[in-house]
Amino acid sequence: MRTIRYILQKEFIQVFRNKTMLPMIFVLPLVQMLILVFAATYDLRNVDLYLVNQDQSATSRELVGKFEASPFFRIYDASFDLKDAESSFKKEEAEFVMIIPPGFERDLVREDEAKVELLINAIDGNKASLIYSYTLGILSRYNKEVIAEWKSLPEFNPPHRIEVKDSYWFNPELDYKWYMAPGILAILVTIIGMFLSGMNLVREKEIGTIEQLNVTPIKKYQFILGKLLPFLVIALFDLAFGLIIARLVFDLPIVGSLPLLFGFAALYLVGVLGLGLFISTVTETQQQVMFITFFFMMIFILMGGIFTPVESMPEWAQWLDRINPIYYFMRIMRMVVLKGSGFFDLWEEFASLTVIGTVFLGLAIWRYRKTAS
Repeated sequence: MRTIRYILQKEFIQVFRNKTMLPMIFVLPLVQMLILVFAATYDLRNVDLYLVNQDQSATSRELVGKFEASPFFRIYDASFDLKDAESSFKKEEAEFVMIIPPGFERDLVREDEAKVELLINAIDGNKASLIYSYTLGILSRYNKEVIAEWKSLPEFNPPHRIEVKDSYWFNPELDYKWYMAPGILAILVTIIGMFLSGMNLVREKEIGTIEQLNVTPIKKYQFILGKLLPFLVIALFDLAFGLIIARLVFDLPIVGSLPLLFGFAALYLVGVLGLGLFISTVTETQQQVMFITFFFMMIFILMGGIFTPVESMPEWAQWLDRINPIYYFMRIMRMVVLKGSGFFDLWEEFASLTVIGTVFLGLAIWRYRKTAS
């Protein structure tokens, strides 16, 4: 323990002397939480709508007013000529074109039906489906209002009314920032753990100080633990800092147990730090560490469920996620913070992270060669 304590003292002194690491430790959490949580969102607002109203009747203008009042759409431009709308559509100036043909009000009065044409940019399939869903909701409501008004029926009062009251658990306001903040925090902890730990060890290789340690009687496991523990503490500090920002800025509720959350974070970091140190033992330069770490992080993050549900991925991808530590930690973050899940609710994640941490840390200790050049 005395040997490890001296190594820890050396590591903390090196970290706080390194002008490159300090901004990443203290500025990165602030930037990620304040920018990425706002930017990385699937909430759809202010979709640019190009309007082609060729009817110009009171009824068509009333329909247009429904879209103007919606928070999901804004009228980007309007024209009587469909070619102008198609030109704007192809230039990506408008994402959605609504065409109200001539005789819209006449057909509605005479035949009790009228047509509206919708053109939606479907390059982003998820966004296109949301635009269509919102549009269909507005049109359906307007259709009910027209029937109630023109047929002299009570608007939403059938003889035997069924009243439905809805409520959403764990995120009652459907605030996407509440969903993204725990995921961004998981990525933040991963960057600190995997990237900085690997860079720190390889930096010592480059400047030659590691050779001075290699000729001392320090054992391999003591050296690896001395490299691991400082960044584990730093990553937990950044996690706490990020949770404070999320609470103050996004009003993120922290329903579950903080000691449980930090306990799982420490277990997760053992695996991530072990992987970072293992990468540093098989590389010679900081550039090599950056490329290899970036490769693993991109795969882990994109398959970890930050943007898309893992359950929607192909079955082979779900099997690959069983060795993805970010997948487990992202689930833990959201389940503990938003749902208040306990230890026994996360037993599978605990077992998986324990195995992953043991394997990665074992590889780092095994691969480190305590030899002097």
